[in-house]
Amino acid sequence: MTSLDSFKCRKFLKAGNRSYLYYSLPEAEKHGLRGISRLPFSMKVLLENLLRHEDGRTVTKDTVRAVSAWLKTKSSDHEIAFRPARVLMQDFTGVPAVVDLAAMRDAMRTLGGNPKKINPLVPVDLVIDHSVIVNFFGSNAAFKKNVEEEYKQNQERYRFLKWAQSSFENFRVVPPGTGICHQVNLEYLAQTVWRRKEKVKLEGRTVVAEVAYPDTVVGTDSHTTMVNGLAVLGWGVGGIEAEAAMLGQPMSMLLPEVIGVSLAGKLKEGVTATDLVLTVTQMLRKKGVVGKFVEFCGPGLDHLSTEDRATIGNMSPEYGATCGFFPVDDDTIRYLQITGRPASAIALVKAYAKAQGLYRTSGMADPVFTEMLKLDLASVEPSLAGPKRPQDRVLLSDVESGFASAMDKES
Repeated sequence: MTSLDSFKCRKFLKAGNRSYLYYSLPEAEKHGLRGISRLPFSMKVLLENLLRHEDGRTVTKDTVRAVSAWLKTKSSDHEIAFRPARVLMQDFTGVPAVVDLAAMRDAMRTLGGNPKKINPLVPVDLVIDHSVIVNFFGSNAAFKKNVEEEYKQNQERYRFLKWAQSSFENFRVVPPGTGICHQVNLEYLAQTVWRRKEKVKLEGRTVVAEVAYPDTVVGTDSHTTMVNGLAVLGWGVGGIEAEAAMLGQPMSMLLPEVIGVSLAGKLKEGVTATDLVLTVTQMLRKKGVVGKFVEFCGPGLDHLSTEDRATIGNMSPEYGATCGFFPVDDDTIRYLQITGRPASAIALVKAYAKAQGLYRTSGMADPVFTEMLKLDLASVEPSLAGPKRPQDRVLLSDVESGFASAMDKES
Protein backbone atom coordinates (compact mmCIF):
# COMPACT_ATOMS: atom_id res chain seq x y z
CA MET A 1 0.00 0.00 0.00
CA THR A 2 1.43 3.36 -1.07
CA SER A 3 0.91 6.32 1.23
CA LEU A 4 -0.95 9.33 -0.13
CA ASP A 5 1.98 11.36 1.23
CA SER A 6 -0.09 14.50 1.78
CA PHE A 7 2.81 16.12 3.63
CA LYS A 8 5.35 15.47 0.85
CA CYS A 9 7.79 13.69 3.12
CA ARG A 10 8.75 10.63 1.10
CA LYS A 11 12.51 10.68 0.49
CA PHE A 12 15.53 8.47 -0.05
CA LEU A 13 18.22 7.88 2.57
CA LYS A 14 21.75 6.60 1.97
CA ALA A 15 23.15 4.26 4.64
CA GLY A 16 26.37 2.45 3.92
CA ASN A 17 26.28 1.52 0.25
CA ARG A 18 22.50 1.12 0.10
CA SER A 19 19.59 3.46 -0.51
CA TYR A 20 16.29 3.31 1.40
CA LEU A 21 12.93 4.99 0.93
CA TYR A 22 11.57 6.58 4.10
CA TYR A 23 8.99 9.05 5.36
CA SER A 24 10.89 12.05 6.69
CA LEU A 25 9.60 13.76 9.82
CA PRO A 26 11.65 16.95 9.20
CA GLU A 27 10.13 17.20 5.70
CA ALA A 28 6.63 16.66 7.12
CA GLU A 29 7.31 19.48 9.58
CA LYS A 30 8.25 21.78 6.70
CA HIS A 31 5.03 20.89 4.87
CA GLY A 32 2.45 21.60 7.54
CA LEU A 33 3.13 19.59 10.71
CA ARG A 34 4.55 22.46 12.71
CA GLY A 35 6.49 21.72 15.88
CA ILE A 36 6.65 17.93 15.56
CA SER A 37 10.41 17.96 16.20
CA ARG A 38 9.48 18.67 19.86
CA LEU A 39 7.32 15.55 20.19
CA PRO A 40 8.40 12.72 22.50
CA PHE A 41 10.41 10.09 20.62
CA SER A 42 7.67 7.48 21.10
CA MET A 43 5.10 9.84 19.56
CA LYS A 44 7.40 10.44 16.60
CA VAL A 45 7.36 6.68 16.01
CA LEU A 46 3.54 6.73 15.98
CA LEU A 47 3.55 9.74 13.64
CA GLU A 48 5.88 8.03 11.17
CA ASN A 49 3.58 4.99 11.24
CA LEU A 50 0.63 7.18 10.27
CA LEU A 51 2.53 9.04 7.53
CA ARG A 52 3.62 5.75 5.99
CA HIS A 53 0.11 4.28 6.06
CA GLU A 54 -1.92 7.34 5.04
CA ASP A 55 -4.62 5.84 2.80
CA GLY A 56 -7.49 8.32 3.16
CA ARG A 57 -9.62 5.75 5.05
CA THR A 58 -7.97 4.24 8.11
CA VAL A 59 -5.42 7.06 8.21
CA THR A 60 -6.48 10.46 6.94
CA LYS A 61 -4.75 13.82 6.66
CA ASP A 62 -6.68 14.97 9.74
CA THR A 63 -5.46 11.93 11.68
CA VAL A 64 -1.87 12.92 10.97
CA ARG A 65 -2.58 16.55 11.91
CA ALA A 66 -3.97 15.35 15.26
CA VAL A 67 -0.47 14.26 16.28
CA SER A 68 0.85 17.75 15.63
CA ALA A 69 -2.11 19.23 17.55
CA TRP A 70 -1.20 17.00 20.53
CA LEU A 71 1.59 19.47 21.33
CA LYS A 72 -0.97 22.10 22.41
CA THR A 73 -2.85 20.01 24.98
CA LYS A 74 -0.35 17.14 25.58
CA SER A 75 -3.31 14.77 25.39
CA SER A 76 -5.93 13.81 22.83
CA ASP A 77 -9.16 11.90 22.33
CA HIS A 78 -8.29 11.30 18.67
CA GLU A 79 -8.33 7.66 17.63
CA ILE A 80 -5.58 6.35 15.36
CA ALA A 81 -4.94 3.12 13.45
CA PHE A 82 -1.51 1.76 14.41
CA ARG A 83 0.13 -0.96 12.32
CA PRO A 84 3.06 -2.70 14.07
CA ALA A 85 6.02 -3.78 11.96
CA ARG A 86 5.92 -7.32 13.33
CA VAL A 87 4.28 -9.72 15.79
CA LEU A 88 5.96 -11.76 18.54
CA MET A 89 4.26 -14.93 19.77
CA GLN A 90 4.96 -17.67 22.29
CA ASP A 91 4.02 -21.24 21.44
CA PHE A 92 1.19 -21.13 24.01
CA THR A 93 -0.78 -18.50 22.07
CA GLY A 94 1.03 -18.85 18.75
CA VAL A 95 0.07 -22.44 17.94
CA PRO A 96 -3.71 -21.64 17.80
CA ALA A 97 -2.92 -18.77 15.41
CA VAL A 98 -0.97 -21.11 13.14
CA VAL A 99 -3.84 -23.62 13.30
CA ASP A 100 -6.16 -20.84 12.12
CA LEU A 101 -3.85 -20.12 9.18
CA ALA A 102 -3.76 -23.83 8.28
CA ALA A 103 -7.58 -23.99 8.48
CA MET A 104 -7.82 -20.97 6.15
CA ARG A 105 -5.56 -22.73 3.68
CA ASP A 106 -7.82 -25.79 3.80
CA ALA A 107 -10.86 -23.58 3.19
CA MET A 108 -9.13 -21.86 0.29
CA ARG A 109 -8.31 -25.22 -1.30
CA THR A 110 -11.90 -26.42 -0.79
CA LEU A 111 -13.14 -23.31 -2.56
CA GLY A 112 -10.83 -24.01 -5.48
CA GLY A 113 -8.38 -21.20 -4.76
CA ASN A 114 -4.63 -21.20 -4.26
CA PRO A 115 -3.92 -22.06 -0.58
CA LYS A 116 -0.43 -20.53 -0.82
CA LYS A 117 -2.06 -17.10 -0.90
CA ILE A 118 -2.88 -17.48 2.81
CA ASN A 119 0.06 -16.03 4.76
CA PRO A 120 0.72 -13.58 7.58
CA LEU A 121 0.85 -10.08 6.10
CA VAL A 122 3.44 -8.88 8.61
CA PRO A 123 6.49 -10.80 9.87
CA VAL A 124 5.72 -13.16 12.76
CA ASP A 125 8.23 -14.77 15.12
CA LEU A 126 7.01 -17.62 17.28
CA VAL A 127 9.39 -18.37 20.15
CA ILE A 128 9.03 -21.71 21.93
CA ASP A 129 9.97 -20.60 25.43
CA HIS A 130 9.49 -21.81 29.01
CA SER A 131 9.32 -25.25 27.44
CA VAL A 132 12.29 -27.38 28.50
CA ILE A 133 11.63 -29.37 31.69
CA VAL A 134 14.63 -30.28 33.87
CA ASN A 135 14.53 -34.07 33.75
CA PHE A 136 18.32 -34.33 33.81
CA PHE A 137 20.80 -32.33 35.87
CA GLY A 138 24.23 -32.45 37.44
CA SER A 139 26.22 -33.17 34.30
CA ASN A 140 27.60 -31.35 31.26
CA ALA A 141 25.22 -33.34 29.04
CA ALA A 142 22.10 -32.32 31.01
CA PHE A 143 21.01 -29.44 28.74
CA LYS A 144 21.34 -31.49 25.55
CA LYS A 145 19.45 -34.41 27.06
CA ASN A 146 16.67 -32.16 28.34
CA VAL A 147 16.18 -30.60 24.89
CA GLU A 148 16.13 -34.05 23.26
CA GLU A 149 13.50 -35.18 25.76
CA GLU A 150 11.48 -32.04 25.02
CA TYR A 151 11.40 -32.91 21.31
CA LYS A 152 10.30 -36.47 22.09
CA GLN A 153 7.43 -35.37 24.32
CA ASN A 154 6.12 -32.70 21.95
CA GLN A 155 7.11 -34.06 18.55
CA GLU A 156 3.67 -33.66 16.95
CA ARG A 157 3.46 -29.98 17.86
CA TYR A 158 7.02 -29.31 16.69
CA ARG A 159 6.49 -31.15 13.40
CA PHE A 160 3.46 -28.94 12.81
CA LEU A 161 5.44 -25.77 13.56
CA LYS A 162 8.30 -26.96 11.35
CA TRP A 163 5.81 -27.43 8.52
CA ALA A 164 4.39 -23.97 9.17
CA GLN A 165 7.80 -22.32 9.01
CA SER A 166 8.60 -23.95 5.67
CA SER A 167 5.09 -23.35 4.24
CA PHE A 168 4.13 -19.81 5.26
CA GLU A 169 5.78 -16.59 4.20
CA ASN A 170 6.64 -14.04 6.92
CA PHE A 171 6.73 -16.75 9.60
CA ARG A 172 9.69 -17.98 11.66
CA VAL A 173 9.96 -20.35 14.61
CA VAL A 174 12.64 -20.14 17.31
CA PRO A 175 13.17 -23.70 18.65
CA PRO A 176 13.01 -24.80 22.30
CA GLY A 177 16.08 -24.39 24.47
CA THR A 178 17.02 -21.05 22.90
CA GLY A 179 15.71 -18.76 25.65
CA ILE A 180 12.61 -16.89 26.77
CA CYS A 181 10.87 -14.87 24.07
CA HIS A 182 11.81 -11.46 25.52
CA GLN A 183 15.51 -12.29 25.69
CA VAL A 184 15.43 -13.72 22.16
CA ASN A 185 13.53 -10.65 20.96
CA LEU A 186 16.03 -8.26 22.54
CA GLU A 187 19.21 -10.10 21.55
CA TYR A 188 18.32 -11.43 18.08
CA LEU A 189 14.98 -10.41 16.58
CA ALA A 190 14.68 -6.67 17.25
CA GLN A 191 16.30 -4.43 14.64
CA THR A 192 15.46 -0.93 16.04
CA VAL A 193 14.98 0.15 12.41
CA TRP A 194 13.07 -2.30 10.19
CA ARG A 195 13.30 -2.54 6.44
CA ARG A 196 11.11 -4.25 3.87
CA LYS A 197 10.77 -4.32 0.10
CA GLU A 198 7.45 -2.86 -1.00
CA LYS A 199 5.75 -1.69 -4.16
CA VAL A 200 5.58 2.11 -4.08
CA LYS A 201 4.24 4.66 -6.55
CA LEU A 202 6.89 7.21 -7.43
CA GLU A 203 6.26 9.92 -10.04
CA GLY A 204 3.38 7.93 -11.53
CA ARG A 205 5.34 4.67 -11.72
CA THR A 206 5.09 1.63 -9.46
CA VAL A 207 8.54 0.54 -8.33
CA VAL A 208 9.90 -1.91 -5.76
CA ALA A 209 11.84 -0.04 -3.09
CA GLU A 210 13.39 -1.01 0.22
CA VAL A 211 11.48 1.01 2.80
CA ALA A 212 13.05 1.83 6.19
CA TYR A 213 10.91 2.54 9.26
CA PRO A 214 11.04 2.19 13.06
CA ASP A 215 10.87 -1.33 14.46
CA THR A 216 7.55 -1.72 16.29
CA VAL A 217 6.03 -4.87 17.73
CA VAL A 218 3.04 -6.32 19.54
CA GLY A 219 3.49 -9.54 21.47
CA THR A 220 1.33 -12.09 23.23
CA ASP A 221 2.93 -11.38 26.60
CA SER A 222 2.66 -8.27 28.74
CA HIS A 223 6.45 -8.12 29.16
CA THR A 224 6.98 -7.55 25.42
CA THR A 225 7.86 -4.05 26.66
CA MET A 226 11.36 -5.32 27.55
CA VAL A 227 12.37 -4.42 24.00
CA ASN A 228 11.52 -0.75 24.68
CA GLY A 229 15.04 -0.58 26.11
CA LEU A 230 16.37 -1.00 22.56
CA ALA A 231 14.22 1.88 21.23
CA VAL A 232 11.63 -0.54 19.84
CA LEU A 233 8.07 0.65 20.53
CA GLY A 234 5.93 -2.31 21.50
CA TRP A 235 3.66 -3.77 24.13
CA GLY A 236 1.71 -6.90 25.00
CA VAL A 237 -1.71 -7.75 23.56
CA GLY A 238 -4.11 -10.69 23.65
CA GLY A 239 -3.96 -13.57 21.20
CA ILE A 240 -6.92 -12.29 19.13
CA GLU A 241 -5.35 -8.83 18.77
CA ALA A 242 -1.99 -10.36 17.80
CA GLU A 243 -3.65 -12.58 15.20
CA ALA A 244 -5.51 -9.57 13.76
CA ALA A 245 -2.22 -7.66 13.51
CA MET A 246 -0.64 -10.71 11.86
CA LEU A 247 -3.38 -10.58 9.21
CA GLY A 248 -2.74 -6.91 8.51
CA GLN A 249 -5.51 -5.33 10.57
CA PRO A 250 -4.62 -1.99 12.18
CA MET A 251 -4.87 -1.61 15.94
CA SER A 252 -7.26 1.11 17.07
CA MET A 253 -5.94 3.27 19.92
CA LEU A 254 -6.19 6.80 21.27
CA LEU A 255 -3.23 9.12 20.98
CA PRO A 256 -1.67 8.56 24.40
CA GLU A 257 -0.55 10.88 27.12
CA VAL A 258 3.23 10.60 27.49
CA ILE A 259 4.79 10.86 30.94
CA GLY A 260 8.44 11.85 30.83
CA VAL A 261 10.90 10.57 33.42
CA SER A 262 14.04 12.70 33.49
CA LEU A 263 17.03 10.81 34.86
CA ALA A 264 20.07 12.57 36.31
CA GLY A 265 23.36 11.37 37.80
CA LYS A 266 24.37 7.72 37.85
CA LEU A 267 23.86 4.67 40.04
CA LYS A 268 26.19 4.26 43.01
CA GLU A 269 28.54 1.30 43.10
CA GLY A 270 26.72 -1.82 44.27
CA VAL A 271 23.28 -0.56 43.24
CA THR A 272 21.73 -2.81 40.59
CA ALA A 273 19.19 -2.41 37.79
CA THR A 274 16.74 -4.31 40.00
CA ASP A 275 17.08 -1.65 42.70
CA LEU A 276 16.49 1.03 40.08
CA VAL A 277 13.44 -0.62 38.53
CA LEU A 278 11.82 -1.17 41.95
CA THR A 279 12.31 2.54 42.66
CA VAL A 280 10.88 3.53 39.25
CA THR A 281 7.93 1.15 39.68
CA GLN A 282 7.04 2.60 43.08
CA MET A 283 7.33 6.15 41.76
CA LEU A 284 5.18 5.52 38.69
CA ARG A 285 2.56 3.51 40.58
CA LYS A 286 2.18 6.46 42.93
CA LYS A 287 1.85 8.83 39.96
CA GLY A 288 -0.66 6.68 38.06
CA VAL A 289 0.33 5.91 34.49
CA VAL A 290 -2.21 3.26 33.44
CA GLY A 291 -2.95 3.49 29.72
CA LYS A 292 -0.17 6.04 29.18
CA PHE A 293 3.21 5.95 27.51
CA VAL A 294 6.24 6.47 29.73
CA GLU A 295 9.41 7.79 28.09
CA PHE A 296 12.82 8.23 29.73
CA CYS A 297 15.07 11.20 29.04
CA GLY A 298 17.74 13.34 30.66
CA PRO A 299 21.51 13.21 31.21
CA GLY A 300 21.26 10.11 33.40
CA LEU A 301 20.75 8.06 30.22
CA ASP A 302 24.44 8.65 29.46
CA HIS A 303 25.22 6.31 32.37
CA LEU A 304 22.46 3.74 31.86
CA SER A 305 23.20 0.72 29.66
CA THR A 306 20.72 -0.79 27.23
CA GLU A 307 20.68 -3.92 29.39
CA ASP A 308 19.51 -1.84 32.38
CA ARG A 309 17.04 0.07 30.22
CA ALA A 310 15.52 -3.24 29.10
CA THR A 311 15.04 -4.18 32.76
CA ILE A 312 13.06 -0.96 33.31
CA GLY A 313 11.03 -1.47 30.11
CA ASN A 314 10.29 -5.04 31.13
CA MET A 315 8.49 -3.82 34.27
CA SER A 316 5.98 -1.62 32.41
CA PRO A 317 3.09 -3.98 33.33
CA GLU A 318 4.04 -3.59 37.00
CA TYR A 319 3.92 0.20 36.92
CA GLY A 320 0.88 0.09 34.65
CA ALA A 321 2.09 1.95 31.56
CA THR A 322 1.55 0.80 27.99
CA CYS A 323 5.30 1.05 27.45
CA GLY A 324 8.51 2.37 29.03
CA PHE A 325 10.37 3.76 26.02
CA PHE A 326 14.03 4.72 25.59
CA PRO A 327 15.29 6.58 22.49
CA VAL A 328 18.15 5.56 20.21
CA ASP A 329 21.56 6.80 21.34
CA ASP A 330 25.21 5.73 21.36
CA ASP A 331 24.54 2.90 23.80
CA THR A 332 21.84 1.50 21.51
CA ILE A 333 24.48 1.26 18.78
CA ARG A 334 26.92 -0.38 21.20
CA TYR A 335 24.35 -3.04 22.12
CA LEU A 336 23.51 -3.78 18.48
CA GLN A 337 27.24 -4.24 17.81
CA ILE A 338 27.98 -6.58 20.73
CA THR A 339 24.95 -8.75 19.93
CA GLY A 340 26.20 -9.36 16.41
CA ARG A 341 23.79 -7.36 14.27
CA PRO A 342 25.04 -6.94 10.68
CA ALA A 343 27.12 -3.83 9.99
CA SER A 344 24.64 -2.75 7.29
CA ALA A 345 21.75 -2.90 9.79
CA ILE A 346 23.68 -0.86 12.37
CA ALA A 347 24.61 1.73 9.74
CA LEU A 348 20.92 2.04 8.85
CA VAL A 349 19.88 2.51 12.49
CA LYS A 350 22.41 5.29 12.95
CA ALA A 351 21.65 7.07 9.67
CA TYR A 352 17.87 6.70 9.93
CA ALA A 353 17.58 7.80 13.57
CA LYS A 354 19.73 10.87 12.95
CA ALA A 355 17.82 11.83 9.79
CA GLN A 356 14.48 11.51 11.61
CA GLY A 357 15.44 13.36 14.78
CA LEU A 358 15.15 10.09 16.71
CA TYR A 359 18.77 10.00 17.92
CA ARG A 360 19.32 11.24 21.48
CA THR A 361 22.59 13.03 22.20
CA SER A 362 24.09 14.43 25.40
CA GLY A 363 22.83 17.92 26.19
CA MET A 364 19.79 17.59 23.91
CA ALA A 365 16.70 19.49 25.08
CA ASP A 366 13.96 17.28 26.49
CA PRO A 367 10.86 16.74 24.32
CA VAL A 368 7.45 18.10 25.29
CA PHE A 369 5.65 15.67 27.63
CA THR A 370 2.19 15.57 29.17
CA GLU A 371 3.91 15.64 32.57
CA MET A 372 7.49 15.28 33.73
CA LEU A 373 8.87 13.35 36.71
CA LYS A 374 12.49 13.50 37.88
CA LEU A 375 14.77 10.90 39.43
CA ASP A 376 18.38 11.24 40.53
CA LEU A 377 20.00 7.85 39.91
CA ALA A 378 22.45 8.53 42.74
CA SER A 379 19.50 8.51 45.18
CA VAL A 380 18.58 4.89 44.40
CA GLU A 381 19.29 2.51 47.28
CA PRO A 382 19.48 -1.31 47.40
CA SER A 383 15.92 -2.60 47.82
CA LEU A 384 13.87 -5.74 48.30
CA ALA A 385 10.33 -6.56 47.13
CA GLY A 386 8.15 -9.59 46.55
CA PRO A 387 7.48 -10.71 42.94
CA LYS A 388 3.74 -10.02 43.09
CA ARG A 389 3.96 -6.56 44.68
CA PRO A 390 7.15 -4.88 43.42
CA GLN A 391 5.71 -1.46 44.28
CA ASP A 392 5.90 -2.36 48.01
CA ARG A 393 9.67 -2.21 48.04
CA VAL A 394 11.66 -2.08 51.25
CA LEU A 395 15.14 -0.61 51.57
CA LEU A 396 17.64 -3.38 52.20
CA SER A 397 18.86 -1.47 55.26
CA ASP A 398 15.34 -1.68 56.75
CA VAL A 399 14.72 -5.39 56.08
CA GLU A 400 16.09 -6.68 59.39
CA SER A 401 14.11 -4.29 61.58
CA GLY A 402 10.99 -4.74 59.47
CA PHE A 403 11.18 -8.51 59.71
CA ALA A 404 11.67 -8.35 63.48
CA SER A 405 8.71 -5.99 63.83
CA ALA A 406 6.48 -8.26 61.75
CA MET A 407 7.45 -11.27 63.82
CA ASP A 408 6.66 -9.37 67.04
CA LYS A 409 3.17 -8.55 65.73
CA GLU A 410 2.55 -12.23 64.84
CA SER A 411 3.55 -13.39 68.30
